[in-house]
Amino acid sequence: MDIFSIFTLCGGLAFFLYGMIVMSAGLEKIAGGKMEKMLEKMTSNPIKSLLLGAGITMAVQSSSAVTVMLVGFVNSGIMKLSQAIGIIMGSNIGTTITSWILSLAGIQSDNFFIRMLKPESFTPILALIGVIMMMTSPNNTSRRKNVGTFFVGFAVLMFGMSLMSSAMSPLADDPNFAHVLTMFTNPVFGLLVGTVVTAVIQSSAASVGMLQALSMTGSISYAMAVPIIIGQNIGTCITAVLSSIGVNTNAKRVAIVHVAFNILGALIFLPLYELGHYLINYPFGESINPFGIAVVHSIFNVATTLMLFPFAKLLEKLALLVVKDDKNESEVILDERLLMTPSFAITQCYKVTATMAKITRETLVMSVRMLKQYNPKVAEVINKNEIKIDKYQDTLESFLQKLSGRELSDEDSNKISQLFLSISDYEKIADHAIHILSIATKIHRKEWSFSPETIEELKHVVNAVKEVFDVTVNAFVDHDLELAYHVEPLEQVVDDIAYFAKKNHIKRVKKDKSHIKRSFAYAEILNDLERISDHCSNIATNIIQSINSSLPKHILKNKLKEADTGDFKGQVEEFRAKYAVDPINL
Repeated sequence: MDIFSIFTLCGGLAFFLYGMIVMSAGLEKIAGGKMEKMLEKMTSNPIKSLLLGAGITMAVQSSSAVTVMLVGFVNSGIMKLSQAIGIIMGSNIGTTITSWILSLAGIQSDNFFIRMLKPESFTPILALIGVIMMMTSPNNTSRRKNVGTFFVGFAVLMFGMSLMSSAMSPLADDPNFAHVLTMFTNPVFGLLVGTVVTAVIQSSAASVGMLQALSMTGSISYAMAVPIIIGQNIGTCITAVLSSIGVNTNAKRVAIVHVAFNILGALIFLPLYELGHYLINYPFGESINPFGIAVVHSIFNVATTLMLFPFAKLLEKLALLVVKDDKNESEVILDERLLMTPSFAITQCYKVTATMAKITRETLVMSVRMLKQYNPKVAEVINKNEIKIDKYQDTLESFLQKLSGRELSDEDSNKISQLFLSISDYEKIADHAIHILSIATKIHRKEWSFSPETIEELKHVVNAVKEVFDVTVNAFVDHDLELAYHVEPLEQVVDDIAYFAKKNHIKRVKKDKSHIKRSFAYAEILNDLERISDHCSNIATNIIQSINSSLPKHILKNKLKEADTGDFKGQVEEFRAKYAVDPINL
């Protein structure tokens, strides 16, 4: 084996890793975030978690990617540690599918159909189909292009495997290599080599592929391969360990569980294997082939999972023991690891925005109540809520800015645009609530009071605005298009009753010669409530546009207001009767 063979080996490894990245990216886009949503929902019991972890890892072809995803989920509070443990165990089973696919490279036959099962036979055709699909796709985010990307990624991966095999083939007749292999008769050395190589390249699939390519030389025996395979499972933990840097306590515990699970598996399986070999004397001196490596890899991972699965609670306790609770750690609103899965990241942004909306509603309700009964402690809570809302806005906008730089579908790009607008509207509603608080503080300090008629009319406006806001938030949280259409009629009613409330108050001021500054305060409250209603209308229009983006916002709003259908007019009349403020004649 000369220097050029080493170059070929390194190039083959590079192609293999790149092909795996491209293939996984294609699969992720084809799934469109569905797998991540399943991860969040189908973790109600350990068996479901186990099966789901295995299934998703088979789909994305990377247990490391699944573990990094779990660290992000737990760090954001989307998933509990207990739910993540089953998925970690399942991902160890799911990752064995890669070794089975790679084992096809060892097929030898003159039969045409059997030869077509060899990757080197069908991957060129797959690559051609993939390139054609990519070139003929209507845009960069179409499903056809994503499927084509997956095909090309798989072809590149198998080409890398072929390069590694051809680079290692001269080793079969190299006496120096035969001498080096004698060191692998020590199982501990094999375990360490498997661990270190996998940790360096951060891919157990790639290290298994290298071992399968090396096995084609006929120089690797079962006795040498088994400890290396066990070590590869330990080495793959490096990704989870690196991913856990800078995360909260529970997310660190995910990495601890992953490391503990694989190390315990090695500590149990390797002594059992050596003891069995000593007592039964397995014929493991024979050379192993890619198929045999796939079998050993699967037996080890499945057996380890079956042995440790009943002790999942103990693994959780171990993680709690190793990583203590940190009372000073700050809340993580959105973990940047979620950027790896854009569709799911957008779903989480909607959930975080919904939380922001609920805090905004709470702030608005408390601010309005302060007009009736001022409480300094409640004022303090309102001000803290404003800081929290501003933090949510900054975090969401920063996260969405990074997310918009990813390759997204047209639908996801549209959702991000609508989220930006809605987040801004919720923050402005909170600003109006804070302004109402400042007016309430002034009224309390100066001991102003309003007439019973004025207070009664203000109640009507406040209740109407509360209903507008509640309908808006419910439509946003549930993505309810029909509910979103109810907002505009309510907003029209708020505009009308606020107008009559102002007119009535001006007439009372002229008649009773009330304090002019007190009148200004009342007018400002009505203006704030009216602006809040306008922002609710904007959010509802954003919801409609996120589902149906064919019309610009201003045209859509005009169409809603100018609708001649009985539905719109009927809703306006219904709300007007409910919150009527009649003009007075003085």
